[in-house]
Amino acid sequence: MKNVTVVNHPLVQHNLARLRDARTQPQEFRQLLNEIAALMTYEATRPFALKKISVRTPLEKTTGAQLQNEIVLVPILRAGLGMLDGILKMIPHARVGFLGLKRDEKTLAAHFYQKSLPKKLRNVEIILIDPMLATGGSAVAALEYLSDQGAKNLRLVSLVAAPEGIARVRKSFKTLPIFTAAIDRQLNDIGYILPGLGDAGDRLFGT
Repeated sequence: MKNVTVVNHPLVQHNLARLRDARTQPQEFRQLLNEIAALMTYEATRPFALKKISVRTPLEKTTGAQLQNEIVLVPILRAGLGMLDGILKMIPHARVGFLGLKRDEKTLAAHFYQKSLPKKLRNVEIILIDPMLATGGSAVAALEYLSDQGAKNLRLVSLVAAPEGIARVRKSFKTLPIFTAAIDRQLNDIGYILPGLGDAGDRLFGT
């Protein structure tokens, strides 16, 4: 799929199998999710532009590189919190915003219950974090809101994606880069990914 990167690193796939396992308890689930998020960050940030800077080592002056744009992380609450710390370990200088979205279990429509974003999003790199790209409703609602706030450089990081979710995102955001550890088979009749790993938020927090 165009502009969809499946991160096939052995450590990512090893951790994903453990996350899928129904026997994995919340404490281990949280640890694994943080680890896999950190590993996926390398791939998601690979295209970021650099600028040359002057650096003085203990011995002499040389040329180095620095990220050209500021980075803003935006997890979709609540499951997105499970990936936030892992990504922050890789990008500790990033600013963080939060978008709270809840899915109506009958209509599967996404509704906002919290919006908290840094100002001036136009010239920054934004990583939207949504562990389960299922119907795509939450991701599209979040992406549309971020775009309305002036965001231009957007990418989506999801642990597991369904073809239906990717198609929904593509309908509105044709060139958006999507990074995932797996594209699963399909959605079931209540909008859960198959084979998936269940409700990521419930498993993360033991609810």
